[in-house]
Amino acid sequence: MEGTLTARDKVGVQDFVLLDAYTSESAFVDNLRKRFSENLIYTYIGTLLVSVNPYQELGIYTVSQMELYQGVNFFELPPHVYAIADNAYRMMCSELNNHFIFISGESGAGKTEASKKILQYFAVTCPMTESLQIARDRLLLSNPVLEAFGNAKTLRNDNSSRFGKYMDIQFDFQGVPVGGHIISYLIEKSRVVYQNHGERNFHIFYQLLAGGDAERLSSLGLEQDPQLYKYLSQGHCAKESSINDKNDWKTVSNAFSVIDFTRADLENLFGIIASVLHLGNICFTEDKQGGATVPDTHEIKWIAKLLGVCPSVLLEALTHRKIEAKTEEVICPLTVELSVYSRDAMAKAVYGRTFTWLVSKINSSLVNKDITQKTVIGLLDIYGFEVFDKNGFEQFCINYCNEKLQQLLIERTLKAEQAEYEVEGIEVNIGITLRVMFSKECIRPGPATDLSFLEKLEEKVGRHAHFQTRKLAGAKGRKRIGWLEFRLLHYAGEVTYCTKGEWPVTPILTVLHLQVLCRSKNSILRECFLVAELENRRRQPTVGTQFKNSLSSLLEILISKEPSYIRCIKPNESKEPSKFDDFLIRHQIKYLGLMEHLRVRRAGFAYRRKYEHFLQRHLSSPTLIFFNIFIYLFASRERERQRENETKIFIRFPRTLFATEDAFEFSKHQLVARIQATYKGCLARREYMRKRQAATKLEAHWRGALARKEIKRRRWAVQIIRRFIKGFINRDKPLCPDNEEFVVFVRKNYILNLRYHVPKNVLDKSWLRPPGILENASDLLRKMCVRNLVRKYCRGVSAERKAMMQQKVVTSDIFRGKKDGYAESLNQPFAHSRLGVSTSSLSDGFLVIHVSPEDKQQKGDIILQCEHIFEVVTKLAMLAKKECMVNVVQGSLQFYVSPGKEGTIVFDTGPEEQVYKDKNGQLTVVSGRGA
Repeated sequence: MEGTLTARDKVGVQDFVLLDAYTSESAFVDNLRKRFSENLIYTYIGTLLVSVNPYQELGIYTVSQMELYQGVNFFELPPHVYAIADNAYRMMCSELNNHFIFISGESGAGKTEASKKILQYFAVTCPMTESLQIARDRLLLSNPVLEAFGNAKTLRNDNSSRFGKYMDIQFDFQGVPVGGHIISYLIEKSRVVYQNHGERNFHIFYQLLAGGDAERLSSLGLEQDPQLYKYLSQGHCAKESSINDKNDWKTVSNAFSVIDFTRADLENLFGIIASVLHLGNICFTEDKQGGATVPDTHEIKWIAKLLGVCPSVLLEALTHRKIEAKTEEVICPLTVELSVYSRDAMAKAVYGRTFTWLVSKINSSLVNKDITQKTVIGLLDIYGFEVFDKNGFEQFCINYCNEKLQQLLIERTLKAEQAEYEVEGIEVNIGITLRVMFSKECIRPGPATDLSFLEKLEEKVGRHAHFQTRKLAGAKGRKRIGWLEFRLLHYAGEVTYCTKGEWPVTPILTVLHLQVLCRSKNSILRECFLVAELENRRRQPTVGTQFKNSLSSLLEILISKEPSYIRCIKPNESKEPSKFDDFLIRHQIKYLGLMEHLRVRRAGFAYRRKYEHFLQRHLSSPTLIFFNIFIYLFASRERERQRENETKIFIRFPRTLFATEDAFEFSKHQLVARIQATYKGCLARREYMRKRQAATKLEAHWRGALARKEIKRRRWAVQIIRRFIKGFINRDKPLCPDNEEFVVFVRKNYILNLRYHVPKNVLDKSWLRPPGILENASDLLRKMCVRNLVRKYCRGVSAERKAMMQQKVVTSDIFRGKKDGYAESLNQPFAHSRLGVSTSSLSDGFLVIHVSPEDKQQKGDIILQCEHIFEVVTKLAMLAKKECMVNVVQGSLQFYVSPGKEGTIVFDTGPEEQVYKDKNGQLTVVSGRGA
């Protein structure tokens, strides 16, 4: 055995428990680095497996490797994920109890791949019959379907699981896989409508566009270019060289046929996927009333066709909302911003519930109708701890889940250690390790109940040392926390969460959404959105409450099973083979709790087992029990290596376990498994009676609580209805306690409705009819509104327009009823003065009034002679309010005799004044006085 150990530990040590410096994190990292450099990606910590993602194909997952680990003791071969799978399978078969394998780690650490390898191992190595071949194929091919709809490319991983998945693989009494069941948790619906730069939406969208034939895409109203769709192009990496969407589409299509999807199922399913893409391309604009409208209804028509709904009803659901106020309903328009939110909410709800339907459909194909008792092995592949630049509600749920699962690890593998040793009478103190782990655990408050969510958090958990807001932080920390943020100290470090728009306290689907989706002709949507939701007036549970409840049920499932653990580590952020980032790995070692796990294992015993299970495995008959114990365990009385106690056998060092296993293998042909049916039946009946009594008592208390709650609700409803009726009866009386609430309600309702019926201009005489008790108030409001409109109109009149209107008043006094054409000219705005005046610089009495030559109806300019030329010209300039209209010329000036015909006046001096035409036809004006 020592020779085998030496060969096995040639590169580092394959079990961290064997490290001499087991308390040193540097020694831990150094051992990982040594093994990783030689492509040894698996290492044990007792029975826990540490896996480092190699980011390359190593050739260690062949059928021959599976056969090598089949039926071999856990510690006989080098660490491998197949050893974990085989150990869980053999323990399940030998002890007839349920197991689960918990796979955890960061995004990109290889969790999904590890779960695939375990499934493949069971499919290849477990006994199989032809009748069960279909169940095995469906179990394997459920993975590519779930990955297509639930995985996406992120900055950390090209195939990141954006949902949590727990899969039960069911085995019959012979160890044959006969069925399965999948439970999904918190699909990341926000990814449907938004992706960060460098990330993609769920794979299925790109696979459909890249692999779907032209006829299918045409029937869905789609084109192959993903850049044409808003929901697919926000991350600016719709096409990724490392992902072959076309080949993946073929795999998914093949899986659909094996999992027993009908043609109608696929048409409805792809219709939903296409409708989500069309939803993202709907554009909203603002109408005159400030509400949202859709100018181009092309996408609306496609969605209505694909989902089998009325286009007008769909359009109303996206641009309006229904407000239910006791006895009446009001439909009011949404703004553009709220319509965009409504559209995105609908897309997320449709995709989220479709994903749930898909999981249910797969489960129905995996279900085994045999009612005989079965044992299961569960696989838990769930999101890793996430810290982004902006962390919202979904990151909070993911990290909350990791906290709970880490707590489960503490309780199952750390916290139970000390209690178990005390029960068994062993003096081992591991309290320090436990205190370290518990001090890092974060208090997780429940979801908010109103808009003051952050204030509620401060009120409820503000005194906790692991909770901080800007208000509660010190002077140094305050600068790093925003006004709408809070910070939690998780077991993996500090994370800052933003509460703005990310924390749902009410269901996001409106009544109009449900009315559209419940009445869809798409059979999948009819299963996902039931008409009962419309009839149910009770408040729906929030997303946070649903997730918390599902997580609690998951923990109950896990607690009832025997655990095996795989801790996945990502060696670098760039996904490069053979690159080992010490800082990144140290961080993961910290939040995975690996050092604490190692310290506890070394502080106590690396192996412990109940006597009955240990003896059932190693001994064949009562006559051999004492013989085997004496030979293998107690002959040398090495109390440091093993110890017998109250109910369990403990082995401190793995080498002792190796020796025991070697002895067991040596004498395996002499050992026969003993079936303890009577004993186990007694335990089962006792447990059944205990649970039955507990369930009966719980049901009685719960029904009483529900009855009391219902009575209280009905009393409240009766009081409200009574006050309302009493107020209606006394509505015409003066204000008194009997009608005060009703009058206030009527006033409020009228005022709220009046805001949508206010006249938009002075000529609009419409007005909302008031109830009798508000007629005087309505008249006053109407007068105020009219005055305000008149005042607003008057303020909008410019000074120029006012002067023109004053001119029209004067014109009306002069010409109204006296001159033809007055009515036609009054509708046109008066033009500015078209006149121009010219005179000479000499001492004559001539002036020329120029008329616009463009006016064909004029006969030419006017030439006047008057004695008081200066007064006349000044009066004309003042009347026209244009001093620049007067032009004083020297020598000569041009004038129009008629349109298109010009003449010239020449100004000169002479002994006597005279006016005459010269030989050229020019008009000459001679002044008798000098200038």
